[in-house]
Amino acid sequence: MQKQRSNGRRAHPTNRRNGQSNAVDEHERSRDFLSVVEVDALIAGARQSRYPERNQLLILMTFRHGLRISEALNLRLDHLNLREARVWVERLKGSLSTEHPIAGDELRMIRRYLRTRDDNLPWLFLSDRGQQMTRRTAQYIIGQAADRSTLTCHLHPHILRHSCGYYLANKGHDTRMIQDYLGHRDPSHTAHYTRTASSRFEGLW
Repeated sequence: MQKQRSNGRRAHPTNRRNGQSNAVDEHERSRDFLSVVEVDALIAGARQSRYPERNQLLILMTFRHGLRISEALNLRLDHLNLREARVWVERLKGSLSTEHPIAGDELRMIRRYLRTRDDNLPWLFLSDRGQQMTRRTAQYIIGQAADRSTLTCHLHPHILRHSCGYYLANKGHDTRMIQDYLGHRDPSHTAHYTRTASSRFEGLW
């Protein structure tokens, strides 16, 4: 993969047979996810930014909970239950909303970020001007973190959602669990994670 400047835009390959975008063909043509090591490198890149607590948390939560970027930006403070380490994930596009656990390192990162806040605004992720963060700003943050990291691939925010799916599949979790975790109504949207997980091929040689 060659280094490209991250601009938050994603190329959509076209199926030459019918002139339409095909999600499976797109996946099979190129690697569209990051490993955990690469996600950690992306978070490390965000550590060098002007608002490291916010930016690192944005990347981590988007990955850990398989969020679409709009879902991440719609997170509100009242979605967090820090006492019980839970977050309510409100899905878009007709997906299934669910409550997710918050791991210890994520919980600590949330608390560090909230200590930088002195406002009463409802959203979790705020812009530099104290408003709800926009998609464009989030794309810029992730692109800048990639540029400051050791990554050599072109990134778009949705790659973090894909990365979550592949991570869960490689952990050996079944399709139904991953489907529910990512909020997919249609199991075919989950199938390519489990079908191409590298763990399936371990022990062949």
